[in-house]
Amino acid sequence: MFRLIDEEKTRHSISLMSQLLGVSRQGYYKHHHRIQDGPTAKQRSDTELSERIQGHHERSRGTYGSPRIQADLAELDGQRVGRNRITRLMRAQGLVGVHRRTGRKSLTAQDRMASAPPDLVGRDFTATAPNVKWTADITYVPTDQGWIYLAVVMDLFSRRIVGWAMAPHMRADLVCDALAMAVSARRPGPGLIHHSDKGSQYTSLAFGRRCEEAGIAPSTGRTGSCYDNAVTESFFASLETELIDRTRFATRSDAEREVFSYIEGFYNPWRRHSANGQLSPAEYERRHTEAAQDRLAALPQAA
Repeated sequence: MFRLIDEEKTRHSISLMSQLLGVSRQGYYKHHHRIQDGPTAKQRSDTELSERIQGHHERSRGTYGSPRIQADLAELDGQRVGRNRITRLMRAQGLVGVHRRTGRKSLTAQDRMASAPPDLVGRDFTATAPNVKWTADITYVPTDQGWIYLAVVMDLFSRRIVGWAMAPHMRADLVCDALAMAVSARRPGPGLIHHSDKGSQYTSLAFGRRCEEAGIAPSTGRTGSCYDNAVTESFFASLETELIDRTRFATRSDAEREVFSYIEGFYNPWRRHSANGQLSPAEYERRHTEAAQDRLAALPQAA
């Protein structure tokens, strides 16, 4: 209506056109001045913030909701923004975070003849430093060629995936390879606990020997109980929601490549974790190391 008045105002009275079109004369002038003045400061701020939000959402592979976007804005952009405002601007752009699903069925089966290590964790999934407690489990990734299995080792201190392996089988070799990667990367000292369920892979002689050689104390919870290995289950839920459920893998090689990219290119170095105060596993460990070095430097030097 107001555009029509603008187009015809040189030939007809604004008051008459307003009356005929059923709008107020005052409303027309407010609209006219708003167009002349351009966007308000708040509108310009919202536009700039929306662009930043979109950038952080894209960097998260389209997975972040408002809590992690808020943390990105504060840490990376130095911009503190209220959660409600972020939610409003994300909704306006059609941006949403992914939501984790639960209820993953355990793939491991207990070998009743094997002797299982005791539970040394007791559902205490906290650690005061890196390489104190690791947890491990197996999941599967569907591809057009059939399933490929993923074994991971997680450090409970930072929730970092320190070892992983993939194979088209679930033999003990799979979990041994994941452990070997973790030991090679982290070189843990004596006393480290490795916790898993009582799956036959983790109670096998081969895996037991690997733990003994590395000076690692194996620990097992109950088979098929998600609560006895809840943190690793939580990682698998994130992996499934943020990658597996959103991707179709033509080959097992495609799945391996994308899982590598997710773990080493996103999850460990970038993905914010609520247990770390919305820091990524790598950043959480970096700050811990830096703080320890500062404390050491502050100690009196020996004469």
